Amino acid sequence: MRLETALAAIDEVNASDPGQEDGTPAALLYGHRMSEELARLFPNAGEPLQIAARGQHIERWIKPRNTYPDGKAGYHAWRRDLARHHADRVSAIMMSAGYTDDEAEEAARMLRKEGIKRDTGVQALEDVICFVFLKWYFTPFAAKHAPDKVLDIVQKTARKMSGEARERVLTEFDLPEDLASAFRI
Repeated sequence: MRLETALAAIDEVNASDPGQEDGTPAALLYGHRMSEELARLFPNAGEPLQIAARGQHIERWIKPRNTYPDGKAGYHAWRRDLARHHADRVSAIMMSAGYTDDEAEEAARMLRKEGIKRDTGVQALEDVICFVFLKWYFTPFAAKHAPDKVLDIVQKTARKMSGEARERVLTEFDLPEDLASAFRI
């Protein structure tokens, strides 16, 4: 019951996203894609991870990238602030749904990416994020950017993933050799 309550609350918030994709609020669609990939990649995921996946982009639209300075420092500040916001919102929703402080903090830690490459939950969330990007958002991204930018993003994506996830990418996606080689690190 708690899980359904928390997921429904996240969906209700994300349904307010003014951005649309395929006629659906973008954050709502992204959250459902995250949940679907999590269930496929990690079918035994615990509830904090399930909630973190669904809330990965909660209210992302309230902190637009263009409100931060251009460049790497502005980008990193934007991403850091978003992660904190997502963690705070999801944590509050979990507490309202009856989760403990520790459970809510576990999801928040995942959303803040604390312990990537060291914490299995954080790494699982990052792997799911990368799969969702590759499956749903990579092709439109690649169409808008120069090949060197695409390769750079693919290399950065691969570095964030676990070895198992990188291997799985090579079997599930038909990538050109220059991009596939990024996953063989």
